[in-house]
Amino acid sequence: MTTLVSGGPRISVRTGESGFYFYMSLCCAAVAFIGFAPTYWLPMATKTLNVNPVVHLHGALFFAWSLFLVFQTWLASSGRIARHRAVGMIGVSFATAMTIFGTLVAINAMKAAAAIGMRSEGIAFAIVPLSGIAFFAVAFTLAVANVRRPEIHKRLMMLAAISILDAAIARWFMTFLAPPGAVGPPPVAVAIPPAIVAYLLVVVAMIYDWRSRGRPHAVYLIGGTALLLVKLLSLPISSSQAWHDVAGGILNLAQ
Repeated sequence: MTTLVSGGPRISVRTGESGFYFYMSLCCAAVAFIGFAPTYWLPMATKTLNVNPVVHLHGALFFAWSLFLVFQTWLASSGRIARHRAVGMIGVSFATAMTIFGTLVAINAMKAAAAIGMRSEGIAFAIVPLSGIAFFAVAFTLAVANVRRPEIHKRLMMLAAISILDAAIARWFMTFLAPPGAVGPPPVAVAIPPAIVAYLLVVVAMIYDWRSRGRPHAVYLIGGTALLLVKLLSLPISSSQAWHDVAGGILNLAQ
């Protein structure tokens, strides 16, 4: 443990634990980049990618946020707590924009599905990105609300980061497992296996807690359970009339 003075009160930092979160954030950024490589980065590099501009803004925001998280955890791990807090509002701006553009991309996907005669399938699958961005927004908001409680704050931030990695991992599932010539949105069920793979990072964090503090923190126990339930419940909700009424209403307003 080190004790720092940064123009204010003395701040204690457990350097080993801070280092763990830095490496976890690096892992999240790597998963995000590698995951989208076959369907976004490589097609964009070869100028074969043809998507709505909102998708580019969405991708830029989400990847930039993952790099910002690496920067923030590096500041914390190196003891620059005052600087870490000072630039925190940039993260709030990122998360706000990510929530907005994540929602817009989901709506755009519904419109694209409707345009090829798959309106019902598009509405059903919209539960996947919309529930994901909702969980991210809630976890991030709770992290900001607990900024003065670092043990809770950093775990909520990590949970928020992990919660949006399923989309990146799903791209590899699509690349190798999708049937040839598949068009339109996939069944909601196919989103669950990539999510389970992504959520293994929560298990890694829980194991680290177990070894370093004797038990997993409640944030991971409660938040991790909520994250898994959100993903599993998306399957029955996606086929419900209530969801089709709500998401269909959003689609009607967007068209």
